[in-house]
Amino acid sequence: MNLVTIIIIAVGLAMDAFAVSIASGVTLKRVRLSYALRMALFFGGFQAVMPLIGWLVGSSFSSYIAAFDHWVAFGLLAFIGGKMIYESTVLKEAEKKTDPRKLIVLFVLAIATSIDALAVGLSFSVLNVTIVEPVIIIGLITFLLSFAGVYIGTKAGSMFENKIEIIGGVILIGVGIKILIEHLF
Repeated sequence: MNLVTIIIIAVGLAMDAFAVSIASGVTLKRVRLSYALRMALFFGGFQAVMPLIGWLVGSSFSSYIAAFDHWVAFGLLAFIGGKMIYESTVLKEAEKKTDPRKLIVLFVLAIATSIDALAVGLSFSVLNVTIVEPVIIIGLITFLLSFAGVYIGTKAGSMFENKIEIIGGVILIGVGIKILIEHLF
C-alpha cells in the first residue's frame, strides 16, 4: 500500500475524532493547551493502537482468507464508511450532555472513535500491509486533527461536525473501492 493511500485512510479514520474534538470545543468557553493536548493524545493514541490490535488479530488468520481478502477489506471499509455517514445524520444528544474534560468520558470517546481503526487494522493484515508506517501516520494525523478540532470548536461552533464525519465515511468507502478495483483488474 502506498503512502498516499495510507494518508487518505488516516484522514478518513481521524474524521470522527476530529468531529468529537470540535463538539468538545463547542462546550468549552475557554480552551487550555493542556486540555487540547490531552484530548489529542487520547484520540491519536487510541487511533494508533487499535489498527495494531486489528492487524495482530487478522495476521493470525489471514492465510485462510487469502483468496478473497480484497473483498473482506472492501467490506470492512465500506461498512465503516457507511456507519460513519449514518452516525453523522443521527442527533447525538448523549455526546452533548457529557463533559469531555473528565478522563473517563475522554477514555470512552477515544475508544468509541477508534473502533473503526481496529477494523482497518484487520484489513491491513489481510492485505499483507506492514503495520508500523500506517500506525504512526494514523496516530499522528488523528493527534493533529483532534488538537486543531478543539480550537476550531470553540471558534466555529458545531456547524461542521456532521459534514466532517460524512467526508470521512466517503473517503473510507472510496479507499475500499480502490482496493477492490486494484485486486480485480
